[in-house]
Amino acid sequence: MNITIRNTLAASIAAIALLTAGCAVTRGQESVGAYVDDTAVTTSVKARFVDNKEVDASSIRVETLNGTVMLSGFAKSLTEKATAESIARNVKGVKSVKNEISIRP
Repeated sequence: MNITIRNTLAASIAAIALLTAGCAVTRGQESVGAYVDDTAVTTSVKARFVDNKEVDASSIRVETLNGTVMLSGFAKSLTEKATAESIARNVKGVKSVKNEISIRP
């Protein structure tokens, strides 16, 4: 087998292995579909934070597990904390929100 073809084949196999490892079900989720749904919810919440001028998206962490969104990090005010929670609650696919955001003194 030609060395170039062998190297290309090896690189392709390595890339496929890396990509499929990212699709693994984690954190006790029931299916890959649930993982994909949770990832989409997290992405939507983060995107809405970026679009909103009242929320500092870089200071708030978003995690989703089985439709439950967990917000953590820091807000500058109670209003920012409440706005972040409200935004998350209004994203399609969100079943509940746990708001663990702390107010910065």
